[in-house]
Amino acid sequence: MADETLEQLIDRLRAVEAQIEAAFAARDAAKAAEAGLVIEAGKPCFKADALRRQKAHRKGMNVARTPWPTLLTMPLIYGMALPLMILDLSVSLYQLGCFTAWGIARVKRSEYVVIDRHRLGYLNPVQKLNCVFCGYGNGVIAYAREITARTEQYWCPIKHALKVKGVHERYRAFQAYGDAEGYVASSGAYRERLKRGE
Repeated sequence: MADETLEQLIDRLRAVEAQIEAAFAARDAAKAAEAGLVIEAGKPCFKADALRRQKAHRKGMNVARTPWPTLLTMPLIYGMALPLMILDLSVSLYQLGCFTAWGIARVKRSEYVVIDRHRLGYLNPVQKLNCVFCGYGNGVIAYAREITARTEQYWCPIKHALKVKGVHERYRAFQAYGDAEGYVASSGAYRERLKRGE
C-alpha cells in the first residue's frame, strides 16, 4: 500500500511539474511574441524593428568602470573553457562507445547545449561572450549529468543511505538502500527502460 501511495504521489508531482512548465512556456512565449521573436529554421530571430528597440537598451563597454574583482577573476572564469571542452569531448566519446555497446539510447547533446543568447540586441559584445560561455558550460554539465545518470541507472540504480543534495531525475525511482530483493527483481527493468529511451 505504501508503494502505491508513493507512486501516486510521484505521478501527481510529475503532473504538477508539467503544468508549471506549461505555464512558464506560455508566459515566455507571450513575452517573446511581444518582443518580436520569430523562430526561423530552428533559430531565434527578431524582426528589424524589435532589434532596433533592443539596441536602444544596450550598455556600452567601459573597461575602466569594470570592478577590479571582476577583472581579476576573468582568467579563472574563462580558464574553465578548456576543462569544459575536455569534459564535452570525453562524455561524448564515452556514451558513443559505452551506450552503443550496452544498447542504451544516447543523450542528444543539442537538447542540453543551447547557445542562442548572443543574438540578443540589448547585449554588448562582452555580455554576449559571457552568455555563450554560460550557455555552453551549463549545457555541457547538464549533458554530462544525464549521461552519468543513465550509466548509474544501468549499473547501480540504488539510492544512497544518506541524503544526497541535487539528485538527478532518475534517482527517485531507484531502489532503496539495502533492498536486495528489489534490486535483483528490478535491475532488468531499469535497463530495458534505458534501451527504450526512458
